[in-house]
Amino acid sequence: MLKRPLIVLATATAGLATSAQANDPSWPDLRAALYADQSLTLAGNAIRIDTPYRTQDDTRTRIAASLRAPEGQTIQSVTVILDENPMPVSAVFDLHQPLPQFDFEATMRVNGPTPVHVVARTSDNRLLMSESFVKTSGTGACAAPPGTDPEKALASLGRMQLDVTAPDLTARLTQAGTEAAGTLGIAISHPSHSGMQMDQISLLFIPARYVHTLDVDIDDTPFARITGSISLSENPQVAISIPAAARAVAVTMTDTDGTVSRGQASVAGF
Repeated sequence: MLKRPLIVLATATAGLATSAQANDPSWPDLRAALYADQSLTLAGNAIRIDTPYRTQDDTRTRIAASLRAPEGQTIQSVTVILDENPMPVSAVFDLHQPLPQFDFEATMRVNGPTPVHVVARTSDNRLLMSESFVKTSGTGACAAPPGTDPEKALASLGRMQLDVTAPDLTARLTQAGTEAAGTLGIAISHPSHSGMQMDQISLLFIPARYVHTLDVDIDDTPFARITGSISLSENPQVAISIPAAARAVAVTMTDTDGTVSRGQASVAGF
């Protein structure tokens, strides 16, 4: 899932505030609320965002990024912000085991045309930021009717399919000086109700219920926590890079109603 080429969309603009404020009226307030007086540095090639120019399906849009920490540093956390979504902080990746490089992707609702900001916190407590922009068809994804019957969706809620892929020999040889990463793909059966959707029969709003956290353990050791939001698509798919040496993974999902489910997988041959 993470092997597609990533499009470099970071800008080399010298003035972060000037660039963001000119095209994004929401960003100054979001930045202040989330980071107060902390300094954000344009990441350049350290963060490469991969988003479509225009969504083919507003309710299920792939948002991805590839991050590389400055030399001697590691990545501690990554925050994905869809500025114009009802819940702008759309996903947070907290790494219990900070890494010099980290890739992710997720299927998300994009409610309307929006800037996308990816902010990484490094081990020296610096904040690196890159920005992109996604155009949409204007269907209002967060209020779009569910794709499945809400009652039927509950029957399979929480089921997970995990896919663990180890880096092959070619990947190791072509990334001289770095450790090639494996990939963990997580497919979750969950209606991901936004609280803005209407039941098509009763015409009543469906209460919000979405994936709150995904706790990832690798070889029986905590590796990462992914915090979701209503921006995650129905039946979301998430993929993250994992250390090449990983042999077994376990994922615990907790949703906003307190439902807990677990999945396990291992690299083929182990």
